[in-house]
Amino acid sequence: MSVKMSTSSPEAVKKLLENMQADLRSLSMECKKKFPPVKEVARDAEVVRVISMTHKLCCVDLPSALKENSSEAVQPFLMGCGTKEPKITQLCLAAIQRLMSHEVVSEAAAGNIINMLWQLMENGLEELKLLQTVLVLLTTNTIVHDEVLSKAIVLCFRLHFTKDNITNNTAAATVRQVVTVVFERMVAEDQKFKGLTEEPPAVPGNSNRRSVSSLRPSAKDAYMLFQDLCQLVNADAPYWLVGMTEMTRTFGLELLESVLNDFPEVFLQHQEFSFLLKERVCPLVIKLFSPNIKFRQGSSSSASSPAPVEKPYFPICMRLLRVVSVLIKHFYSLLVTECEIFLSLLVKFLDGEKPQWLRAVAVESVHRLCVQPHLLQSFCQSYDMKQHSTKVFRDIVNALGSFIQSLFILPGAGNTSSTSTPQDTVRHQIKCVMTCVCGVAVFCPRVDAVCVFAVAHEVWEEMVNACWCGLLAALSLLLDASTDETATESILKAELSVASLCGRLSLVTPRDAFITAICKASLPPHYALTVLSNAANLSNKAKNIQCMRTLLNLAHCHGAYLGTSWQLVLATLQHLVWILGLKPAVGGVLKPGRAVEGPSTVLTTAVMTDLPVISNILSRLFESSQYLDDVSLHHLINALCSLSMEAMEMAYGNNKEPSLFAVAKLLETGLVNMDRIEILWRPLTAHLLEVCQHPNARMREWGAEAITSLIKAGLSFKHEPPLSQNQRLQLLLLNPLKELSNVLHTDIRQKQLECVLQILQNQGDSLGPGWPLVLGVIGAIRNDQGESLIRTAFQCLQLVVTDFLPTMPCMCLQIVVDVAGSFGLQNQELNISLTSIGLLWNISDYFFQRGEAITEELEREEAVLLKQAQDKGEPLNRPFHPAPPFDCLWLCLYAKLGELCVDPRPAVRKSAGQTMFSTIAAHGTLLQPLTWNIVVWKVLFHLLNCVRKSSTTADKEKIESGGGNILIHHSRDTAEKQWAETWVLTLAGVARIFNTRRYLLQQLGDFFKAWEVLLDHIQSAALSKNNEVSLAALKSFQEILQLVTPMKDMDKLDVLAAMDVPPVLMESLQGSGPGRPLVRSDSLAERLVQRYGAQPSLPPPGEELDDSALWWSAWNTWYRIGTECTRPPSGGKDKLVFVPSQPFLTALIQIFPALYQHIAGGFSMEDLKKLGVILHGAVSVPISSDSSPFILPSYTEAVLTSLQEAVLTALDVLQKAICVGSENLQVMYPAIFEQLLLFVEFSCKPPQYGKMETKHVANAKYNQAEWVALNYVPFAERSLEVLVDLYHKTACHKAVINEKALQNIIKTLRIPLGLKYACPAESTWKLAVSSLLKVLSIGLPVARQQASSGKFDTMWPELANAFEDFLFTKSTPPDNRSIQEFQRNEAIDVEVVQLISTEILPFANFIPKEFVGRIMSMLNKGSIHSQSSSFTEAEMDIRMREEFSKVCFETLLQFSFSNKVSTPQEGYISRMALSVLLQRAQDVLRRFVNDERLSGRCPLPRQQVTEIIFVLKAISTLMDSLKKTQPENVDGNVWAQVIALYPTLVECITCSSPEVSSALKDALGPFKDFMQPPVSKVQNGES
Repeated sequence: MSVKMSTSSPEAVKKLLENMQADLRSLSMECKKKFPPVKEVARDAEVVRVISMTHKLCCVDLPSALKENSSEAVQPFLMGCGTKEPKITQLCLAAIQRLMSHEVVSEAAAGNIINMLWQLMENGLEELKLLQTVLVLLTTNTIVHDEVLSKAIVLCFRLHFTKDNITNNTAAATVRQVVTVVFERMVAEDQKFKGLTEEPPAVPGNSNRRSVSSLRPSAKDAYMLFQDLCQLVNADAPYWLVGMTEMTRTFGLELLESVLNDFPEVFLQHQEFSFLLKERVCPLVIKLFSPNIKFRQGSSSSASSPAPVEKPYFPICMRLLRVVSVLIKHFYSLLVTECEIFLSLLVKFLDGEKPQWLRAVAVESVHRLCVQPHLLQSFCQSYDMKQHSTKVFRDIVNALGSFIQSLFILPGAGNTSSTSTPQDTVRHQIKCVMTCVCGVAVFCPRVDAVCVFAVAHEVWEEMVNACWCGLLAALSLLLDASTDETATESILKAELSVASLCGRLSLVTPRDAFITAICKASLPPHYALTVLSNAANLSNKAKNIQCMRTLLNLAHCHGAYLGTSWQLVLATLQHLVWILGLKPAVGGVLKPGRAVEGPSTVLTTAVMTDLPVISNILSRLFESSQYLDDVSLHHLINALCSLSMEAMEMAYGNNKEPSLFAVAKLLETGLVNMDRIEILWRPLTAHLLEVCQHPNARMREWGAEAITSLIKAGLSFKHEPPLSQNQRLQLLLLNPLKELSNVLHTDIRQKQLECVLQILQNQGDSLGPGWPLVLGVIGAIRNDQGESLIRTAFQCLQLVVTDFLPTMPCMCLQIVVDVAGSFGLQNQELNISLTSIGLLWNISDYFFQRGEAITEELEREEAVLLKQAQDKGEPLNRPFHPAPPFDCLWLCLYAKLGELCVDPRPAVRKSAGQTMFSTIAAHGTLLQPLTWNIVVWKVLFHLLNCVRKSSTTADKEKIESGGGNILIHHSRDTAEKQWAETWVLTLAGVARIFNTRRYLLQQLGDFFKAWEVLLDHIQSAALSKNNEVSLAALKSFQEILQLVTPMKDMDKLDVLAAMDVPPVLMESLQGSGPGRPLVRSDSLAERLVQRYGAQPSLPPPGEELDDSALWWSAWNTWYRIGTECTRPPSGGKDKLVFVPSQPFLTALIQIFPALYQHIAGGFSMEDLKKLGVILHGAVSVPISSDSSPFILPSYTEAVLTSLQEAVLTALDVLQKAICVGSENLQVMYPAIFEQLLLFVEFSCKPPQYGKMETKHVANAKYNQAEWVALNYVPFAERSLEVLVDLYHKTACHKAVINEKALQNIIKTLRIPLGLKYACPAESTWKLAVSSLLKVLSIGLPVARQQASSGKFDTMWPELANAFEDFLFTKSTPPDNRSIQEFQRNEAIDVEVVQLISTEILPFANFIPKEFVGRIMSMLNKGSIHSQSSSFTEAEMDIRMREEFSKVCFETLLQFSFSNKVSTPQEGYISRMALSVLLQRAQDVLRRFVNDERLSGRCPLPRQQVTEIIFVLKAISTLMDSLKKTQPENVDGNVWAQVIALYPTLVECITCSSPEVSSALKDALGPFKDFMQPPVSKVQNGES
């Protein structure tokens, strides 16, 4: 278009005219001489001038004017050419070309020009110019058609076959261009008439030698030209190209190929041309192929051949194949049947029997087809998939494979044609066929997935099934032979493409085959041998790496289609990893290890530098798994698991380093697919859990590393929705962590717990519903796991308790308690057990502080659970149901502490017990009343039962040490002693709770039953053989008795004041209320407030708590304890027999006063007797000799033991209560007297404890197992004092009188009085005397008052015996007594006589005569001096008890004569006294006479002399008294006794002592008045 514009512009036209005129002038000048006609014509060419003038004047359209007159315009130049003069011809041809280039030549002129050119051609003139002119004519316009055009074309053909090479070649090029121009005109013509639709008539047969009438002009020309080309190639005469003299097939085939290749649309759009293809071209080609088909390599040399076969001609054959390639490429759809023939021919040409050049050319043709995927697809559809058709596609591939094999097999086999082939040619062939095969192989990448499914699936499937075997064989052979990196890359790319397509089409077998081929190529040749021999082919290492990269690329880019082939790929990668020495690092990434083993030692430096790159590609491969679909991802995971299973099996019983590739890549795959972890989590973690149980430590370690890393990554990943809203996913992620608890290997559990610790530190605040799993992992500890594991787990628990209790769901708090408890129960680390108990205390504090919030949340959850249970028709399964949920939490805490309280380790038991009871005391107020029922029965009593059972069955063998170098105190050196401590602590704690919470507990229905059970525990503990336990039991007993009944508000402050509570404390107590927590629950203040201030603790208004049943139950328990513990053992000689300790007995007795306060109202005589039995038994118990120094004072000190004081205190409490009590109580006085009298007897007769032999404390040896009797003297004396005091208060009580208390007292006192100096302690008889005197001073008046009742009749003989036993004791005083002591003792005797004289004898009329007679007899006996032979002369006066005798005598005298006899009884006493006195005098006198006679000249002892003088004086005094007394008052017996004295007195006159003589004289004097007693008086006396 640009040329046209330039040639039609005014300037160009103007220049054209100028040039024409110049050319005409030049032509005229040249022809002036030789060719005048031409000159004339040129000169006369008026038309040019006229046109020029007209243009100047009228401005007409110059190009049109020129064209109309072009015949005339060119005539001079045609004539010039006719001169055949070269210079003129050249000038004319140039002018003609100029006109043609400006498109001003008409059709007629063009015909003239062609004719002129033909003539020049025939004359052989200006051949190149001719060709140039024809080309200009045909290319600048479209006016030349039909015969003119055919003539021009023939002209060019004719020039092609001249003898001048330059002309030939130029003509050939011109012909090609002219042919192209013809068809380009047709294409332009079609474009011009594109919009018009006309139905062309059917193309007539080939009998028509001229153009088809239905075609347009240009189409006709093209048709005729192409038809004649076919004729010429077929060696037939042309129809249109008339004048052709010569033609070669090669040139014709080239022209046919050019037209077919450049203008396929002409043949496809026009039926006429399609007809030519089918009817002319295809038969022609088949015909020309005939020599090639029949020819066989080597057959031409056979002389016996009857008709030699025409040899194939390379130029024709090559061009034919190109034509065939074009036909197949462009016209396959038109020539389906013909193409089948052509393709079959191509396959045959690849046969090994064909010449090498023919096969090479055929390969090139096949290559041209193979690079067009749609063609290959069409082949398969049209042929291979048809039932009776040739399997063209399969044959092509197989033929290529055979060709490749022949390339590597035939050379060197002796074939002459092969050996003569240059090496470069072979290389070219290999390259070509390789490209061909690769072309077939890579046809799939050019067809994307959309196309795959757009085309019928079975087409692709058929194609793959048809070609894969051949392709695989060919590619494998090429790959093995390849030494060029680029070629290797192409082959690998081909194999990769096929494998990918097979994957897309789900063709498992071919896919696996190609992948196997790549895998095999990735490993060094003879890989197994290489591993053994360590002699790898270094040259192949780089290719192996290249193959491995392809394999990685396959997995990376086409992983979605690998399916089960992942197994092959991954197995190969695993071998690569091993060969290259790559080791797994953090996150599963493989990195070069420090030490490289095995065949890797011969790796080249180049390969070593590739290691990081390969490691990188490996990582990227598994990173790309995030782009796989779910199914493909599962295939990858399954393959990795399978590979790992193989590695695990190989690692069994093998000490070599196991393959960790699969485990590491499972980890890496899981990490990069975190966004959809849910779909692969179960298979992934299930396998890793199996790995964690493997015996090989290295493999196990990586299994744990993988699973813990995945869990941590999963929890930290930002899921959508977040984990906090996706409870199911969170539990799924945490579940493997829990499963790890089932693994027995310590290293795995360590990893698990370290993972938990990191989870807590990083995601602890957001665990939410995952807490139960995490806590379950922490709590899954066993005693066989070792200290380090337990320490790590406990570290986690500490973190939970200190930081995360507020963030976890309240339902998990119970689990926390259980876990903390399990750490307390483990026996590996004592400190952890103790610390865990501290954690339980912290947890309880948390419960207390957050009570309201916890309660609300638990109740909400409880409601949900309850509804779910109801919907299922099941009861709610919860511990301690139906207690409120918050209370259940407490109960679980208490239950866990209860378990710890019976732990085998003493320290744990002690700590747990203290914690539990402190917790209940501090926070028990939060519990509902009904919950307390569970606490009491399920926690406290259950604990007591367990402790009691363990204590009673504990081992008694000595424990040498407490572990390490720790020494154990002797009080804890047996299990029994250690359990005893626990029993003590537990019982005390329970008792304290009953004490502080009693009024809360009492509101429960079964409090009395609980009380009974508690008392039973106290009883069994008290009766334990362990002193510590038994004593503690009594302390607990004592504590539960220290309770007071609730009172009204108005009495509270009074009570508090009475309890000496400080005013400040009272103010704080008044301010306290139910909601005000106190610091210590067991403090006095809190107990008081609990009891009096807190509403729940008070009984309802107007009601009183009936406690009597409780206290009587306590009394029965106390009695049973006392009875059992004071019962003497049956065998007395057994030194191992158990005897209760003094502190225990003391505590037991000390309980009674407190207990009695509660039961005083109903305390009966029967109960008092029970008490007496226990008191008596208690004080009878001896003590062990080794403990006596700590209990007994020195036996010289008169001090009571604590037990004895307690016994007296008990009796004191009792007597005081009776004193202020009702009349009914006072009947108990005699029983108390009886009890005290029993104790008094102990002074002289210590009680016997069964048949046990006891020693006196002074004789006991402390290092021997002996029993020592207590010193009962102080106790008996104190009892006696109490007795006297009590009698002083109660002497007049009826019961005391009726029960003969005084008689019993006297009877008991008679024992020490009779023993006197033989008493164990001197103080005893002295106290007994003084007590007797006091008692008599009180009791005798009462006895006199009750004389008529006869209630005291039996007392008098007892009293007489007592006096007599004491005053005239059979025991002798010790020889070492001082005179002062004798005097003091005599004074006591005198006191007794004085009592007789003042309290008894004056009231003789109220006293039985027998008693008075015995008194008189005693006085008589006492008035006579008794002498001890051991006395010295100096001591005689004092030791003769002169004072005592004197008083006795005086008393006798005093009551001998009484002028005031008011009653017969008094006269009787006087007569009795006289008779006794006279009898005593008679005895003394006779003894004196006898002694005097026997002594001879030796004087009698001073004592005897004094005594006789005293008697003589007494006789004189008596005689005086008789004279003064009324005769009727003197008994006749008295007179007889007086007169009987006289002869004795007379015998005494021989005495030499002047004092005796003087006294004798005074005594004999009065007898003169009574020599003749009056008869009347005697008679009176008798009457």
